[in-house]
Amino acid sequence: MALQYRITKRNNTLQNNTPQYILQAISRGTIDLEQLSADISNECSLHQVDVQAVLIALGIKMEFYLQDGYALDMGAVGKFKMGIQSVAAPNPEVLSPKKNIKKFIINYQPSRKLKHLLKAGVQVYKEGSRHL
Repeated sequence: MALQYRITKRNNTLQNNTPQYILQAISRGTIDLEQLSADISNECSLHQVDVQAVLIALGIKMEFYLQDGYALDMGAVGKFKMGIQSVAAPNPEVLSPKKNIKKFIINYQPSRKLKHLLKAGVQVYKEGSRHL
């Protein structure tokens, strides 16, 4: 397993639009619910339909609990909680949800195991080169 990257030119708007180059991760595509449930089913005794039902129920329950203000600790996956992006005001009396909330977001914090993986690093290869 390795993560593919490309070199991308960006203009630094904070320093007179001077060009800079960054390494950008490339997505290999999307794994949908059907593929994920099939993969999990192949690694356990549950049928793909059962795994899919659990994943759908998980999504429904995540939505329910997040909207109700709970943080979800998903063990090896990590933690999720609802957040708000809001517009500041000069004093608290003029704040209101309707005027000051720009949007709602989901905050994700990786598990300790995933954090260690990120800290240790993953193999990478440049776009257009041969895969490892």
